[in-house]
This record gives sequence, C-alpha cells and structure tokens, in this order.
Amino acid sequence: MVQGKINEIHGWAAMGPGLKVEPWSYTPRPLGENDIEIKIEYSGICGSDLHTLKEEWGPAIFPAIVGHEIVGKVITKGSKVTEFNEGDTVGVGAQVYSCLQGDCKACSRNLDPHCPKMVATYNSKYADGQPAQGGYAEAVRVDANFAFRIPDSIDPIYAPPLMCAGVTVFAPMLRKGVKKGDRVGIVGIGGLGHLAIQYAHALGAEVVAFSHSPSKRQQCLELGATNFVDTSDKSQVDAVRHTLDYLIITSNSRSSQYAEFISWMAFEGTIVLLAIPEGNMTFAPFDIISTEVSITGSMIGGVIALKRALEFAAENNIRPIIEKYPISKVNEALQHMEQGRARYRIVLTHE
Repeated sequence: MVQGKINEIHGWAAMGPGLKVEPWSYTPRPLGENDIEIKIEYSGICGSDLHTLKEEWGPAIFPAIVGHEIVGKVITKGSKVTEFNEGDTVGVGAQVYSCLQGDCKACSRNLDPHCPKMVATYNSKYADGQPAQGGYAEAVRVDANFAFRIPDSIDPIYAPPLMCAGVTVFAPMLRKGVKKGDRVGIVGIGGLGHLAIQYAHALGAEVVAFSHSPSKRQQCLELGATNFVDTSDKSQVDAVRHTLDYLIITSNSRSSQYAEFISWMAFEGTIVLLAIPEGNMTFAPFDIISTEVSITGSMIGGVIALKRALEFAAENNIRPIIEKYPISKVNEALQHMEQGRARYRIVLTHE
C-alpha cells in the first residue's frame, strides 16, 4: 500500500459556529489505491464556506476545515491511479466522492452530486465515519476521479473559483443547452454572476446583466454582457419584459421577487436558481401557466461538467476577478467576504 507523504495535515479550522478559524491539525484517512495526495497551493473562499461556518444551512461538523475551491500539486498517488502523476497541477471542487456506478439513478445520468453516497469536500462524512476536511489546509487526499487537471493556459491562482463558482454557473447552461442567439439574463453581479456573464457570452448568447448597482455597468459590458439593466430604474426593467429565454439567479433575491422575474421571461423561458432565497417563493400559479415559464434549480456541477467547465474556460479565456490573501490572514479574508466587499472572489495563497 502506498503511503502518503503528509500524515498530519495542518490547516485552519473552526472549533464552533462563527467566522473564526484557528490553526489545527488532523490525521488524514489512509491513502487508498484510487486516491491522490495534493499539496495545496491555492484555495478559494466560497459563500458556502461562510454559510457552513455560521450554521446557516444546518448543523456543521466541528472542528471544520472548510474550502472547496482547491488547487495544488499531486505529491503522491495510489497504486491504481493512472491519469495523474506527481507534479501535476490539479483542482478539487465541492465533492470528493460519489459511487459513479451505472446502476445509480444519479451517477448514471451524470448527476453525481446527487448520488446517495456523495461525500462533500467538507462538512460531510465518508462511509467509515471520518469527516471530510477542506482546502484551508496544507494538503488534502481525495479519490482521483474527483480531481481535475488544470489546463496549462490557466494560471493556477485563477483556477480555484472555477472549481465551484465557475462550474456552478456553467453546469445548468450545459444541461439546458444554452446556445448562440439565446437571451440569457444574469441576476446578481458578484462571485457567481461575473463568471456567468463570461460563460454565457462564450456560448454565443446575448447576455443581459441585472444589478441594483449602476457602477457595475461598464465592467459587465467588458465581461461580455450585451445589455445592463439597473433594476432600480423601472423604464430599463420594462424594456426587457417578456424577452429572456433563460434567467440565472445568482444572488439571494427576496422570495417575493419571483413574480417580477417571471415577467421578464419569454414564453417557455427557464428560470434557474443558484442561490437560495429566504423563506418560500411567492408567485401566482397563473403566472407560470400563462407564460409556460419553468422554474428549476441547479446544485454544483458533477465530474463531466467540471471537466468541461475548465476546458471551456481555457478555450475562451474565462477568468475570475480575484483578490488575494495569504492563508495566515484567512480570518481577515472571511470578514472581507462577509461584509460584501470582495471583488469578486477571494483566493488564499498557501505559503
């Protein structure tokens, strides 16, 4: 059995609910024959990290090392791993295991994030009961099926946000078949939204960016938006009613706004939720019957979607706009994110 090189992993963990992490170490699971060991160089901060640390999505498993936008180099590989070699630059996203079996109702449809045996990168447990720990650490061990080669044309420091934010916005575009000439609206121009603009534009869509911040107009146009709508200006909103084929919701919009969103859609348009509104959505059933608009959701992207998201980003020069913090200042970075000041993703550099 191949032995790992880092047998006590040092990281930054939360000991209880709240946005405070501190140095902590743990003994990783033995390196399996299908596993790789990664020396982490960069890790992104995702909104999911904050929700988990604050237990806004339910109880967390503490101590908790969060972070599911991981990029680093392979330093050890299991005996059956053939697709990677030591020294390869790879990324890990929001999941580290699913069964990937043909008789699995989720995995057989390339919906492996929904596999009943799925293990998330953190705040989740393996079948043996050991908690998974994430990327705010010096290393991680994962099943090689859930590690992804970073294309040579992508500077590794820009890759972490693509591992979660990038694939999260791209996966529903792939599944729904967004194509040249479609009109795609993006609500919320932040960590997800600025990448959604780029992916939709590269697919050939006519992209409409929606924001209540007029100051973001020029940047949205530079990223690939055809039109920018200031949602505080009624005349601008009225001009796009009944025109969109797709609407991607990337911000935590009020549950009462969905009737308004439906009014922006063309007949048979599709609204895709990537963010979770507080409470239940409110709209009249007749709103969707009379327009034949569909409302759906999308979680993280699976194995195939993530591979394609990275390839597509490399082919079309899609890159996140990032701020960099050393891992030693992770608490400062978390507060910066919490205050809504990040433009648009934070990447932690590991000394």
